Amino acid sequence: MGETRVDLEHLLEDLRDAYPYSIGETILTEIIANSLDSGASRITMTADPAQSTLTVVDNGSGMQRKAMRQYHDIAASTKVRGQGIGFAGVGIKLGLLVCEEVLTETKRGSTHVATRWHLASRHRAPWQWVPPIGLVGEQGTAVQLKLQTPLSPLLDPGFLEGVMRRHFQPLLESPFDSFLTGHYPAGITFEVNGRPLERHPLSAPDQAPLTIRLARRRKLSALGYLSRHTAPLPEDQRGVAISTLGKVIKRGWDWLGVTSLQSDRINGLIEVPDLAASLTLNKGDFIRTGNRGAAYLAYRKAIQEAVSRQLEAWGDTRTGTPDASSRVMRPLERDLDRVLEELSDDFPLLASLVERRAGGQKRLPIDGKANDKATGTDALTILAVQSTAEPEPNETEPAQPQTQPPPKDRDTAEAEPTTTTIPAPASAMLPGHGRSRAPMRYGLGVQFEDRPDDSELGRLVESTVWINQAHPAYRRALASRSVGYHISLTVALALAPLAVEPDQEHTFITKFLSHWGQALDKPKKHGRRPRK
Repeated sequence: MGETRVDLEHLLEDLRDAYPYSIGETILTEIIANSLDSGASRITMTADPAQSTLTVVDNGSGMQRKAMRQYHDIAASTKVRGQGIGFAGVGIKLGLLVCEEVLTETKRGSTHVATRWHLASRHRAPWQWVPPIGLVGEQGTAVQLKLQTPLSPLLDPGFLEGVMRRHFQPLLESPFDSFLTGHYPAGITFEVNGRPLERHPLSAPDQAPLTIRLARRRKLSALGYLSRHTAPLPEDQRGVAISTLGKVIKRGWDWLGVTSLQSDRINGLIEVPDLAASLTLNKGDFIRTGNRGAAYLAYRKAIQEAVSRQLEAWGDTRTGTPDASSRVMRPLERDLDRVLEELSDDFPLLASLVERRAGGQKRLPIDGKANDKATGTDALTILAVQSTAEPEPNETEPAQPQTQPPPKDRDTAEAEPTTTTIPAPASAMLPGHGRSRAPMRYGLGVQFEDRPDDSELGRLVESTVWINQAHPAYRRALASRSVGYHISLTVALALAPLAVEPDQEHTFITKFLSHWGQALDKPKKHGRRPRK
């Protein structure tokens, strides 16, 4: 009989590679996230280069002895999926890769215990109970990392502060205090080497608040702002950041699918607490499939609308003449929009990809029933507006500069920016020109890319279907003048994992293509009479 063995070091290295930033940044970010999940209101970080130690102490709920024992199992976690912003104590576990040892002390009620833990070999990570050394006060958890090198960035107070300001930005800016009170009633205080981190005021000369509410709700679902600067920003500060429960998950312009002509001078931050339920297992990204994925895409669409309105109010315009290639895709675009609207009654998760038209929004049933009252993140139709309604009695609106209300939506479309050259016969939906601003498309977008080594016809990224124009089937469709059908089939294949469970994907694709084919039998609407 054989025995299964685990290469712990390799497993931890793979886990480290799942994060986009350095291991030091990952360790600190995840330790802080787990402290916040424990209900901590005060977190102190002490770096001692002379002893090569970093000590992080919180006043959270602490752990019982049983939970402390499980905490040393690499894949164990007492967390419930969809809750919190920390993952299975991964920060401390990744610390085994760069530390001689990890000391953990916790106190909860009458339980006050401590352990020492280290990576002895590729397959062994022994730990032992040790007497507490008094790092924790009345209750909470302390982690002391003894680094392998005194040159580790985790021993630099400047590095610690920089990580905190990048990854927990909403918790260090006063406009978000009242909004996050429900999750952090006592507020959050961070301290580095005995010095509390100051709450820096917003310093941009031109700022605009953004608020997002669920349909028919007065209570805020998301809060944020855009800032316009006079000088170019550093690369890592450009674009819009999205956070949940105070932890920044994404930053930049790419994830949002909205581009600005002043992209190097505009940044912003939007906090969406409900999206904690849409985080991936490692809490480093958002899910794209199922109910949680649909909730994320719906919020993303609402943020797109709010950001686009403000950019237009700032005069972020495009000029030029219409591109003839954009007219090639317009009939197909209208057909796909119509198909999505029709299918959304039977497949509610597609609601996040249905374009909201000028003068109102399509109301969609949830679980097959039409409810006038939206509840929680199940309300997939989201209304994004500038703050105009009066706050509830117990709700305090942030004191931020007011801006003129932006123009209303226009019933036209534009896709997300593409990075590849698109052949003229099957062009993507390119921006129109000649207006004060090319209107943004908030529903489903179609773009083209070259992925010669990918066997898939296309893929869904956020709310855009990327067509693989290097695929042999696409080239055959292009030669036989059947690109429209090829694109529709690709869209159906890409949307199926979002709309239904795997065993229902064939049924969804068949129904999608049936609705697409029926679009030929429906009268076309013309916006204007043809010129004589």
